[in-house]
Amino acid sequence: REERYRPSYNKGPQSCGPVLLSRKHVRQDADSSERVLMDMRWGLVPSWFKEDDPSKMQFKTSNCRSDTMLSKSSYKGPLLKGKRCVVLADGFYEWQQCSGGKQPYFIYFPQSKKHPAEEEEDSDEEWRGWRLLTMAGIFDCWEPPAGGEPLYTYTIITVDASKDVSFIHHRMPAILDGDEAIEKWLDFAEVPTQEAMKLIRPAENIAFHPVSTFVNSIRNDTPECLVPIELGVPKEVKATASSKAMLGWLKSSQEGSPQKKEDALPRWKSQFIHSPSPKKSSAGILRQWLGQEGGPAAKKHKA
Repeated sequence: REERYRPSYNKGPQSCGPVLLSRKHVRQDADSSERVLMDMRWGLVPSWFKEDDPSKMQFKTSNCRSDTMLSKSSYKGPLLKGKRCVVLADGFYEWQQCSGGKQPYFIYFPQSKKHPAEEEEDSDEEWRGWRLLTMAGIFDCWEPPAGGEPLYTYTIITVDASKDVSFIHHRMPAILDGDEAIEKWLDFAEVPTQEAMKLIRPAENIAFHPVSTFVNSIRNDTPECLVPIELGVPKEVKATASSKAMLGWLKSSQEGSPQKKEDALPRWKSQFIHSPSPKKSSAGILRQWLGQEGGPAAKKHKA
């Protein structure tokens, strides 16, 4: 259902997005190591929910605490049935409580490959696009009591924040770093629940930068949400080399979509990007995740 995938810079609960899962969940004769991409709604609706309208649920299920997910029926049932998924995003926002209010940050994987704008002539590195953040989740399928199309929904598992980002917030998504971790989390037929649970821990391989409070309103869904800012500087300043990769990525992600051009973006000086040395991993690209090795890198707006 490719038509359901649209670019978004500011997603919230109840929105739909790309989720990776074992193909065996949708086709019984498939190998459990095969993967499919499915659009699901954020906010898990358990299969046992009896009302005719999911919006009548009295509790929130957008996030699921790792320390209680085996004790709450909404999550325990699907988890023990192997309904594990990987939620894909460029990154996520988190807000730091400050004396003057809340300061939002954009948090993502360090981008080890340079953008073409920053590559040296003799560099043999190729920029294959933004490395997507891969968050562990649980999904379920709810069917309307009166009949109708089944609704697939998911929740994002959260853990205690890692040391580097704990100053922003005390919780963070459970991030799967590398294809091996993703494979184990998704392959429910070969990797039992208790073994898969060992993958749920704080991630250290994380980068972040502050962004404008423009992102505070879910109505604002444009590239400006992601642009790095310099804290304490009320006026716009000139862009530096360190922000070219971000701006270049934003520009490329807008190709083919009715978003604003790069010239319309605010130019911020990015001195707050925190990029620890990336761990060696085989995150790959979406086509590799789906078992189509050698295909071209997936563009951001396709995810």
